[in-house]
Amino acid sequence: MKSAEPLPNATYVAFRLTDDQEQILDAADKFARRELHPLQQRMDDEEWWPPQLMPSLGTVGFLGVTAPSRFGGSDGDFFTSGLIAQGLARWNPAAALSHIAHDNLCLNNIARNGNEDQKRKYLPGLCDGSKVGALALTEPGAGSDALGSMATTARREGDFFILNGRKLFITNGPVADLVLVYAKTDRARGAKGISAFIVEKGFEGFSVAQKLDKMGFRGSPTGELVFDDCKVPAENLVGLENMGVAVVMSGLDLERAIVAMLNVGMAERALDLAIEYANTRQQFGKRIAEFQLVRGKIAEMYVGVETAKTFCYRVLAEANALEQGGGGRGEIHKLTAASILYAAETCSRVCNDAVQIFGGMGYMRETEVNRLYRAAKLLEIGAGTTEIRKLIISQELLGN
Repeated sequence: MKSAEPLPNATYVAFRLTDDQEQILDAADKFARRELHPLQQRMDDEEWWPPQLMPSLGTVGFLGVTAPSRFGGSDGDFFTSGLIAQGLARWNPAAALSHIAHDNLCLNNIARNGNEDQKRKYLPGLCDGSKVGALALTEPGAGSDALGSMATTARREGDFFILNGRKLFITNGPVADLVLVYAKTDRARGAKGISAFIVEKGFEGFSVAQKLDKMGFRGSPTGELVFDDCKVPAENLVGLENMGVAVVMSGLDLERAIVAMLNVGMAERALDLAIEYANTRQQFGKRIAEFQLVRGKIAEMYVGVETAKTFCYRVLAEANALEQGGGGRGEIHKLTAASILYAAETCSRVCNDAVQIFGGMGYMRETEVNRLYRAAKLLEIGAGTTEIRKLIISQELLGN
């Protein structure tokens, strides 16, 4: 069989980051290594929230990447925010998780869906890190079925909406200055009767019921929020009443694409730690890196990291074009679910293999590889479980 002849004057483009993108990732990596990595141990030991975290991220321009510059943002794109998440996750996954909850789930949602007055009021503080943001969707009885089983309600009374209900497993909840909250404004319409609201920490009837004690991502505070006849000004309704499902679904697709990058950064770090340990740990008179079983494991870890990275970059680029109100259906819905499905399973496998290479030391709670291992499991649960991700993919492929 005759081999194909190359096309004359053909240009072959490598699937890799541009120089500018590499510089962004490198800047996030260096910042996280210098400023965030030293915080890991205390955050993990004490579930300690470093109060300087958001202001420091704002100072270096890692907050409000996708927000307009007139509100303190960078006029950047979604891909850039994904690279920042990847770089931060290498050195402090808990800080990276809180960054995503603040910058993507809250700030970016308001920037995409809020009106001019809301953006003017809330974005500057979120962009400079003087205010901490969160998003509240999940409830005690509404996890995977977050929309259909939502019990939190909001009713209009004059110039206010009155919210009642509870939200659970809310990242940044215990420290948030403002929370983007979803509630049912028309129970009869089910998931199509949901609205979105910006709730400030000091609003009457809003409180933090408890701060939760987690297995991993410790130091990124997670809590239960209570709304007991909480009075929210009508001007804090985001978008139209009963039209919050569009805000939710668009946000969930972007969330999955960005959380996938958290997996990539963590898996990269686990691989680096495994290589370093294999090259220094000696048994039977030689480095364990010289044993074929260890070498094979490291090779498989590398392939997983690189394939996840390539796929997630592709999906980030696709998500850049997501129009306002878009998502929750079609190709992007399938792709974002697929990227986080693959990235999370890969991250768990790579972290598991890294602990195996570390042996007994990997089982010790104070080691960095152990922190990665404990954190990785959440990424198969949060932002839609592995099972929900598979349902989304299959529904888009096979039809509902």
